[in-house]
Amino acid sequence: MDTTTILQAILLGLVEGLTEFVPVSSTGHLLLAQTALGLHSPFWTTFTVVIQLGAILAVVALYFGRLWHVLVTLPTEAASRRFALSVIIACVPAFLAGFLLHDFIKTYLFGSLTLICWSLVIGGVVLLVIDRLAPAPQDHTAMNLPLYKVAIIGLFQVLSIVPGVSRSGSTIVGSMLLRINKRAAAEFSFFLAIPIMVGAFVLDIYESRDFLTGDNLGIIAVGFVASFVFGLIVVRLMLDYVQKRGFGLFGWWRILVGGAGLAAIYFAGFGAGVPVAG
Repeated sequence: MDTTTILQAILLGLVEGLTEFVPVSSTGHLLLAQTALGLHSPFWTTFTVVIQLGAILAVVALYFGRLWHVLVTLPTEAASRRFALSVIIACVPAFLAGFLLHDFIKTYLFGSLTLICWSLVIGGVVLLVIDRLAPAPQDHTAMNLPLYKVAIIGLFQVLSIVPGVSRSGSTIVGSMLLRINKRAAAEFSFFLAIPIMVGAFVLDIYESRDFLTGDNLGIIAVGFVASFVFGLIVVRLMLDYVQKRGFGLFGWWRILVGGAGLAAIYFAGFGAGVPVAG
């Protein structure tokens, strides 16, 4: 591994860890970062799939005690079964959409940097508006949400099949519209990330298995660790931050990044000649 490749792996791991759990679209940021770094080979697509698992493990590590309690008390506690059911209900629409539309998403949507940037900008505006105008919350606990609300949140999550929309962003906006408070909205999006991202990881890693060679494992490990560490930091800090200050910062960040990307595309030819994903 040369120094440049190691730095690129760390940078992509940092981008994944910092953006996976905040409503700014980790996929959009990773695709823009790859393009900016000139990383267009199939290996780097596989790399970004694998390092997402590092960020997911950060959530598992931080919530291990609570998740383990749910797991071991499923046969005996109604509250644990209800929470597990709520996660399943919320994940079903995204699993179905991802399975049925996987080839379309990879072939057409992931190849459009313009779509990603517009999604970032529009999503940023939506986040700013909802952060200010969302109705007063009624639900304050992520592990005890009404089942009809988690079903609707699951439908909002389907919007994230469009790169740049953001899985956490779509679920958080849906949650706030359903009168779930900001901290619980963010926390429930963390819980949904675990099965959703593990499912996406398994599907994508199977398709990319030819690139997981011994020569590449070292650089993947670097990105994986970076993703885990920075994901750990973000999850620790985000809940207190959004409870006190809301999601406005993330809305403005989306607009800034998306706007800069659009300016680069339209005026500087950013991404020109980049091969379409597929």
